[in-house]
Amino acid sequence: MISFARERLAAGTDALAAALDAGSTRFRPVLMTALAMIIGMAPMAIEPSQNAPLGRAVIGGLVFATCATLILVPTLFSLVHGRDRKTVEAGPVHAKPAQV
Repeated sequence: MISFARERLAAGTDALAAALDAGSTRFRPVLMTALAMIIGMAPMAIEPSQNAPLGRAVIGGLVFATCATLILVPTLFSLVHGRDRKTVEAGPVHAKPAQV
């Protein structure tokens, strides 16, 4: 997702548009991969055996990682790269030498 957003950023779009475009493009593949694994782990999580906690932990981790990939990563990308772009556009700040 980050590489796709960086490509869009290099093409000249702003950081927020690049992050939104990357998120919308990668939404379906990320969600399908996570759902396939969650559906595969559901029998292990549901059956009353000693492996049920492992199945539940894997499903919980997949749900968190999917949400982080689709929401948190684009948000942080737009914040970090939006700030970088603003400082580049503003130009370098030259400090005046301290007078003694």
